[in-house]
Amino acid sequence: MANEELEMDRDNLDSEAMVSLRDLHVSYGDREILHGISFDVKRGETMVILGGSGSGKSTLLRTLVGLEQASSGEVWIRGKNIAAISQDEMDEIRKHIGMSFQGSALFGSMTVGDNVALPLREHTKLEDSTIEIMLRLKLEQVGLAGFEYYMPSQLSGGMMKRAAVARAMAMDPEILFFDEPSAGLDPIIAAGIDQLILELKKAFRMTIVVVTHELASAFLIADRMVLIDKGNVVAIGTAEEMRKSTQPRVRQFLDRVAEPEVARELDYLQMLTEDRRPANMPGGKGRA
Repeated sequence: MANEELEMDRDNLDSEAMVSLRDLHVSYGDREILHGISFDVKRGETMVILGGSGSGKSTLLRTLVGLEQASSGEVWIRGKNIAAISQDEMDEIRKHIGMSFQGSALFGSMTVGDNVALPLREHTKLEDSTIEIMLRLKLEQVGLAGFEYYMPSQLSGGMMKRAAVARAMAMDPEILFFDEPSAGLDPIIAAGIDQLILELKKAFRMTIVVVTHELASAFLIADRMVLIDKGNVVAIGTAEEMRKSTQPRVRQFLDRVAEPEVARELDYLQMLTEDRRPANMPGGKGRA
C-alpha cells in the first residue's frame, strides 16, 4: 500500500490540509511516546486514527488540540504551527476547533443546555436570547431537541455523547475532534453515533479527526485512516487500501491477532485453570 512509510518535507505543507504533522515527538518525562509522526488531514476529510491501547493515539489527539506540548516537530492547524505560537494565538485557534471527549466531560452541576452554551458565553458577546436559540439548534442537530433543561445524570450514555457533540459544535468549528466516540456504548447506540458523525460531515463539510480502536466504526466513517503502533505511523490510506494491506502490523490489527507473548500468557493461565479442575469435571486433570 502506498504511503505505508511516510517521508515528508516539513517545508512542503499541503495547501489543502487543515491539520499537518511534521516529525512530531512527544515525551512524558524521559519516556518518549510519539516518535516522529507525520501526516496531513485535508479540508473536509474524516481521518480516523487507529491503534491499540498504549499505541499513543490519545496522546496524539491531546497534542493536536494543544493539551500536550510537543517535545520537537511541528503541528500545523489552520496554517499555524501551534508548537510555536503564543497562548493568545492558541486560544484563537481553539475557537475554530471542537472537541468531544471520550467520557463526554459534561459538567454535572449544569444543565445540558448550559453545557452546550458554555463556549458561547465564554468566547462571544452574544445576547442570552441569541445563545438560547443557538444551543437549541445545536441540540436539535444531534437529536436532543427538548433536552436543554435536563441534567447530565438524567441522560443515557448515548445521549451524553450526543450532548458532548452539541457542545463541541457550539462555536461552529471548522475542525471537529472525537476521542473514542463509541466507547462504552452498545452496538446500536454506537451505530447511531457513527451515523451522527456522517450526517455532520455531510451537512457542515467539517474536517473531522476521530481516535478509535473500533474497526466497524472506523471503516464506516473514515475517508482515510492512519494506524499508530508504539508511537509510530505504521500505515495510512483509505479503507480499501487498509483492507488490502499486507503490512504485518496492519494485518495483525485488522485480523485481531494477539501478540505472541499475550497468547503465551493466555495459554499459561488456561493451563493453570485446567490443572485446578476436579478430575471428574470435563477437561479436568486434577492435581498431581
